[in-house]
Amino acid sequence: MENLELEKIASQVRRDILRMVSEVNSGHPGGSLGCADFLTLLYFEVMNHNPKAFTMDGKNEDLFFLSNGHISPVWYSVLARAGYFPVADLGTFRKLSSKLQGHPSTDKKLSGIRMASGSLGQGLSVAIGAALTKKLNGDKSLVYCLHGDGELQEGQIWEAAMYAAANKVDNVIATIDYNGRQIDGDVETVLSLGNLGQKWQAFGWEVLEMNGHDMQDMKNTISKAQSLCGHGKPVVIIMKTEMGQGVDFMMGSHKWHGVAPNPEQLANALGQLEETLGDY
Repeated sequence: MENLELEKIASQVRRDILRMVSEVNSGHPGGSLGCADFLTLLYFEVMNHNPKAFTMDGKNEDLFFLSNGHISPVWYSVLARAGYFPVADLGTFRKLSSKLQGHPSTDKKLSGIRMASGSLGQGLSVAIGAALTKKLNGDKSLVYCLHGDGELQEGQIWEAAMYAAANKVDNVIATIDYNGRQIDGDVETVLSLGNLGQKWQAFGWEVLEMNGHDMQDMKNTISKAQSLCGHGKPVVIIMKTEMGQGVDFMMGSHKWHGVAPNPEQLANALGQLEETLGDY
């Protein structure tokens, strides 16, 4: 798919995110906006998956796990736009009895969701388990997962990182949304992660970096990550993004991590984003 076409889809995804959280005055727009480009590319070009025949085991398909589940708005939008469920369902986000809970859940069997997430730190462990299952079944598909940089302050991430390297789980590609911000402020201020690339290397992973708002750079980097799979090491991509990307008054601050725009702010934000696929 051409970069411009992917960018147009990502613009619509950003509109979906803003409308979803504004309608219920709750949710997490900042990180969702920052990951719109990445998830659009993943679902519309990179992964081998079948939205029309979703199964929990995902045999012979690439799998994706969202570990930082609070950015569910971007995932729901991409899933809907990719054909997993009706786009109109986005209007039920965070409402009573909706399948689109504030954090992804499996109890309501929403198509595209294979794990409940939002309790930070757990997604890498799940992704590694899925990757090992694929190895045992002779399934050559890959497992992708996404994590927040603040999430890397959780100890379970590093236990999982050690396990994956020690057991040569080389069919998993983890991506870190490295926007430098978390709910309480800058990651560096709350609890510095140090040199993240060197840290993952020390844990035995192949490490790549990319610009999460440059489609071509992401295409090239993910292609490189795929080529590194199957050679005895897990792969991690450190993805530089901007929280609130695409909306000028949301960028550059942690304040929009978990705050919904009011109607006036929503109108301002939507005026900065092209409607390309039609609003739900």
